[in-house]
Amino acid sequence: MIVSQILKAKGSDVATIDPKASLAEAATKLARARIGALVVTAPDGDILGIVSERDIVQAIAVSRAHALDHAVETVMTRNVATCTTADSLESLMREMTARRVRHLPVARDGKLAGIVSIGDVVKHRLDELERERAMLVDYVASG
Repeated sequence: MIVSQILKAKGSDVATIDPKASLAEAATKLARARIGALVVTAPDGDILGIVSERDIVQAIAVSRAHALDHAVETVMTRNVATCTTADSLESLMREMTARRVRHLPVARDGKLAGIVSIGDVVKHRLDELERERAMLVDYVASG
């Protein structure tokens, strides 16, 4: 399975935020959407960074409640790991594990084209395993 198939199933909508937005705004967006990360984008769709629940919690641990007034750009991850629509599920698992990230924005021609979370990867891998199991059961039953 490749990323384009995951996006076809889940859609390519991505929750984004402006780098000048406050961490309070980011936390509100995350909570309302029930997601773990927002892609920080420029008006033209360029990926500038990513901010996660973890980033916000770490900022609060350092600056207490004042952290919520800080701009997203002060805590976002700037060197964002991305993937393409042609990347395999296996390569996503390797990248997420190696970088210890739970979200990979999908880039197409340098612009944001979607996002894949660890939950998406697990769901699609489990679906693959179930299909393989069903084929093996059918094979054994027919032989």
